Amino acid sequence: MELTAERAARRVRPAARAWLSAAGVAALVAAADQLTKSAVRSSITPGEEHRFLPGVQLVNTRNHGVAFGFLPGSDVGVTILIAVALLVLLAYFAKHLTRPLIWLPTGMLIGGAIGNVVDRLRGGSVTDFVKLPLGWPPFNLADASITIGILALFVVIDRSRAREP
Repeated sequence: MELTAERAARRVRPAARAWLSAAGVAALVAAADQLTKSAVRSSITPGEEHRFLPGVQLVNTRNHGVAFGFLPGSDVGVTILIAVALLVLLAYFAKHLTRPLIWLPTGMLIGGAIGNVVDRLRGGSVTDFVKLPLGWPPFNLADASITIGILALFVVIDRSRAREP
């Protein structure tokens, strides 16, 4: 069956829309992450804690590992891990562009990664500022976006597989 130019154009539009949507979410996440980190660095002295909500403190700490402080002190390892994870994500996204909402978790994951990579390039560490009780390591909006993005990606994949015959 031969594709006409019109059918090919209709097929490309959803793919382009998925890429643009993912890029838009990534840009929003990265921008919000950088703005909040800048606000924290300029208003909270390292070591200070400010009560934000019951059980939630705002702090100004540095993280040399990946999300939530995992793999501290391994700059090369962290960089390789992030690069491999993003390549796998982008390859999966490119292959499954038509899955409903796949652009949302993809954008969240890319935006979170960009937000933290910008910090690493700027200062060699990531600014974390949300501190929860019970010894949970401090985190930032990029970390939260990555975590929620991973969960959302599993939901999108699971729902898409449930619809397949």
